Amino acid sequence: MPPKRKRTKLEEARHYLSGGGVLREDSDDELGADDLPWEWIYEAQSTSDDGGNIIGARMGSFKCHVGDTVLLKSPVSNEAWVAIIYNFLDGESEEDDGSVVAEKKAGMVWFSSEKEIRSKKKRTDFLPNELYITADFDENPLATINGKATVMSKEAFDKRHVSGKIPQSSNDYGKLFVCRRGANSKTATYTDEFAWENVYSGKDDLESLAELVESQTVKTRKRKALKSIKEDDLEDFVIGDEDDDHMQTPRKRRKLASTASTPSKSKQLTPRKFATPTGRKIVAKKPLEFTPLGTRLLSPSHLQSSPYQLARSTLHVSAVPHALPCRESEFETVYSHLEAAITAGTGACIYISGTPGTGKTATVREVVASLQSAVAEEQLDDFYFVEINGMKVTDPHQSYSLLWEALKGDRVSSAHALELLEREFTTPGPRRVPCVVLMDELDQLVTKNQGVMYNFFNWPQLRHSRLIVLAVANTMDLPERTLSNKISSRLGLTRVTFPGYTHTQLMTIIQSRLEGVGPVIVEPDAVQFASRKVAAVSGDARRALDICRRAVEIAEQETLASESVGKENQAPDTPSKTPGRQKSTATNVLALKKGIVTIATIKRAINEATSTPLAAYLRSLPLASKLFLAALLARLRRTGITESTLADVVEEARKMGMMSHNKAVEDYMLTSEPAPLALTDAVDPSAGPAGTPSKRGRQAARKEPDKVARVLGLGVAAQELAEAGIVGVENRHGDRVGRVRLGVSEEDVRGALREDDECEGLGLAGG
Repeated sequence: MPPKRKRTKLEEARHYLSGGGVLREDSDDELGADDLPWEWIYEAQSTSDDGGNIIGARMGSFKCHVGDTVLLKSPVSNEAWVAIIYNFLDGESEEDDGSVVAEKKAGMVWFSSEKEIRSKKKRTDFLPNELYITADFDENPLATINGKATVMSKEAFDKRHVSGKIPQSSNDYGKLFVCRRGANSKTATYTDEFAWENVYSGKDDLESLAELVESQTVKTRKRKALKSIKEDDLEDFVIGDEDDDHMQTPRKRRKLASTASTPSKSKQLTPRKFATPTGRKIVAKKPLEFTPLGTRLLSPSHLQSSPYQLARSTLHVSAVPHALPCRESEFETVYSHLEAAITAGTGACIYISGTPGTGKTATVREVVASLQSAVAEEQLDDFYFVEINGMKVTDPHQSYSLLWEALKGDRVSSAHALELLEREFTTPGPRRVPCVVLMDELDQLVTKNQGVMYNFFNWPQLRHSRLIVLAVANTMDLPERTLSNKISSRLGLTRVTFPGYTHTQLMTIIQSRLEGVGPVIVEPDAVQFASRKVAAVSGDARRALDICRRAVEIAEQETLASESVGKENQAPDTPSKTPGRQKSTATNVLALKKGIVTIATIKRAINEATSTPLAAYLRSLPLASKLFLAALLARLRRTGITESTLADVVEEARKMGMMSHNKAVEDYMLTSEPAPLALTDAVDPSAGPAGTPSKRGRQAARKEPDKVARVLGLGVAAQELAEAGIVGVENRHGDRVGRVRLGVSEEDVRGALREDDECEGLGLAGG
């Protein structure tokens, strides 16, 4: 027995892309092997010059006309799709190099096979060679036409082939089909049974045939109306007071200690138009099947006995909240764009930007979870979902393998996956299932030639791809600043910006997490203080949750310490247990009062969060170094450029000293004495004794009697900061045009010097 031959890449591609069409083994016999150009066939006594109607097309000896049933074969598989030509037209197509060329096209009315109807409600009485006529219209190049097909009724087919099967030796094999119903593949609805010869006899019946299918099938799945809320369930909803300044979204009260089973999806309320859905995770299409074990289901109250433990678990950034407050408008925007693209069956690119911790990824996941719930309830067309995180892939090209595995379930190399995806998205297969791709941390997927970004943003533009890309990044101008014009133009204008949370929104988020915890262990003033501190810097919800969680830990430690002290001072047990019980209760109440999170507790948590070695070093710097950093940050915020010259920083320090109410800065950092213009004169030994200005500086000072910044002190500060790695200074001798760049994050500098008394009035306290 000869050894099994290894498949080529083309054969593997055909194997992976198989499924959905009808088998077509001998499809190249009608058009021949010669690649001849297509030519139009016009009406009698008309030519292309006088604008006559196009009634057909020819390629060599092969001809097809309006109303003919043709086969459209995939270039990468042995399958074909069946369609009826309803018109011809001249179109354009884009080549790989970006050029646009003319292309002859034909409009098609598709037939659908039972494999393309992916609903559980589809009919099971289909025949092996049966097709369903649809009302789906599409345009395809004439190059995809590969032959003619014949469609007839079941009675005519039985007369032609008594056995019910077409022999492979027959000329009808792969070309003859039965049609007895119309269908809508999206909603799995069918028309009444008919005889094909009675409903279609030629091109004049195309409009009536389409009307028949549309009238007897459901075009789109209708959304179910929200079920009315029973009076017994009203107590489960918390609504703001009537005298509130603004209307609040009704939200579900948390039931942490409940042991009731989770209601079914059909009984859950999903008010998607008003609030984000509550805590539904994205479920796989095929959940794992395993033998259930005899385990006990414990409520959180059994595992988390104290309110401190409950608060710490709910305030953790990894805890799944029951709702995403303060992101209703962004949720609705992303939901509407995704739902429209999936329903229309078109590709789309949506760019989502915002600073870290503003809920971008969490909102997108909730949107996808809500859409998948709609799919499970037969309210929306099916779609694939794949998440690609730039921080979790070792190579940006690995994104191709992840996308192909999500589409077909096969693992291939990155280069092979790119080849397969190119063929998949350029294949004119009808009714392809849409695919939603979440590309998180987009800046980590940028390559040198930007090929990955180009492909992912170009594929949605293709007619047959039905690819929807959700690009998530931390900067709003990433496409214009990093990507080339041909990539940013393909990204489109659909952009959603997530602004940083305000202090009121952060308060709402923290308070929603603490609902149902039990006794009040976090004062409202403490929540407001933490929210204002975080909102002034970045508006990062994760940072606010971390600070409150650490404050709860500090309060818990104080409570445990007070309880241990009370036990040490407690008298020995006596026969009468009543006094001891009363004393223990009083001690617990005192400990609980001492363990409440206050503003002082929040301050301790913030100090611990900022007590890094870098923050300690920045606080220990002299006043000149702090003024230099403040001037550099002010210059960076004003211009938006990461680099500044030393002269600009010195001038900025002078302006800050003149405008600041900080007496120390005005007295020690500004001087009326003549000062050198060259910063290098301050650190150049040839300039004379320390503090002695150069000749050029003395001449300039006579002309500039106003106060100027002490260049000597700022020059030494710049050198010290550069040696510590805080800033980077370009070494240039004899002038002040050397550039300086901040070597650490701006947030670290502001966080370390915000509470510093020496930096008062230097603009470091604001966000």
